[in-house]
Amino acid sequence: MITLTLLGTGNVQGSPVYGCLCNACERARCEPKYRRRLCSAMLQVAGHTLLIDANRSDLCERFAANSISAILLTHYHMDHVQSLFQLRWSKVAPIPVYQPNDDKGCDDLFKHPGILAFQPANEMGREFCLPSLPDLRITALALNHSKPCNGYLFNYSNATLAYLTDTCELPKATWQALHKASPQYIAIDCSFAPGTVDHNHNNLTQVLAMAKAMPKSHWLLTHIGHDLDAYLMQHTPSLPDNITIARDEMTLTLAENQDPEAAISKLDENVT
Repeated sequence: MITLTLLGTGNVQGSPVYGCLCNACERARCEPKYRRRLCSAMLQVAGHTLLIDANRSDLCERFAANSISAILLTHYHMDHVQSLFQLRWSKVAPIPVYQPNDDKGCDDLFKHPGILAFQPANEMGREFCLPSLPDLRITALALNHSKPCNGYLFNYSNATLAYLTDTCELPKATWQALHKASPQYIAIDCSFAPGTVDHNHNNLTQVLAMAKAMPKSHWLLTHIGHDLDAYLMQHTPSLPDNITIARDEMTLTLAENQDPEAAISKLDENVT
């Protein structure tokens, strides 16, 4: 069994946005289930907990000491690594940190890592395993972003899923790797409403095109901005069956020989 929990599904602004009076932000203030923390996730496999990015303000309270087996970073923008600045001074065993090839990193994390055991930069397209979890195969995938940025493809037993944020569309090599792996589920950056042009993040139109090209995969939209939420409230588009608008704390559980619909129902049940 492998479980992916979306700890946060918002873009750099989160939701509600301070001072914004749009319908989406007002709804998020009134109904907590619509709030969005900064985008990050947790993968649980065979008793191990892996973090994908580290940005929750309550990270050190949520995770018990020595419960984090490893951290996989997508990139070194502050909204994806800010909790590392506190976590590094913890009184726990060293935590392996897997990272993109970015010599600059973020501020002085490399200079003063504390308990963060930074690993050699990920090699794009090359599979690797954690020493403590050899049955989980991980492949770093290149993404289109303003800093070196990795997505991750996970394969465990018969379960395959991908986590791809931050990106605007996908590099050719990454697209080919996805087609070859044919993940059951793909968590994908979808920051903006249709018509918004950005070179670092997808809009809904771009994601719909990708999902149409890979209809056997189920696409979970994350890294969502308040303007996309406002658009969805106003237009309520009819989305394909293989697309789900993610929410904070959604949990996707994949077990061997599991009916795919069972995993999706678990997603819906976890939104409260």
